[in-house]
Amino acid sequence: MNFDAGFRAELLRLFQWRRDVRHFRPDALPDGTLERLLEIATLAPSVGLSEPWRFVVVADPTRRAAIRADFQRCNTQAACAQTAERAALYARLKLEGMEAAPVQFAVFAEGDPEQGHGLGRRSMPETATYSAALAVHTLWLAARAEGLGLGWVSILDPATLRAVLDVPESWRFIGYFCLGFPMLESDTPELQRAGWETRRRLPEKLLYR
Repeated sequence: MNFDAGFRAELLRLFQWRRDVRHFRPDALPDGTLERLLEIATLAPSVGLSEPWRFVVVADPTRRAAIRADFQRCNTQAACAQTAERAALYARLKLEGMEAAPVQFAVFAEGDPEQGHGLGRRSMPETATYSAALAVHTLWLAARAEGLGLGWVSILDPATLRAVLDVPESWRFIGYFCLGFPMLESDTPELQRAGWETRRRLPEKLLYR
């Protein structure tokens, strides 16, 4: 399959406009949208074709409330760990969109899946986790192509998430995700707009040997 220059230009634009969204409209997604995006996510590569990703859609209000409470606890701890110079800025950051996002789900990686028969994981078992992260990125791009925003909430305790969602101990927590229509769109990361950090140019992160 050959892709022309026009397609490649549009793909680059999709990469540039993929953002980590924190501000959502409460509008419901069209029926079947989440299921379609999750199907696309499963097109991601995985070590040994193990497909270790596990998706847990969270609709129950009690479980959602417990997860948000855990975020608030973990976020308070993270705020206390900031330097004096960073504390005020950290307090102004919006680091989750759980109060408004209509769709929320957690992603886990099965640590030692039977599928794939261990291929590629003997010396690097962590590749199962990497594979689940690739599924997230695939879903992220697919969602953005449909005008949707995805927000990754990582300020959570993995053990608490496993307990709240009643999943096996062998599942490794990747992240909690909020999905919906964004309140605003930008090709600049929100943390950069807030003054927390800036992107670096490739030469600063590239070595030749």
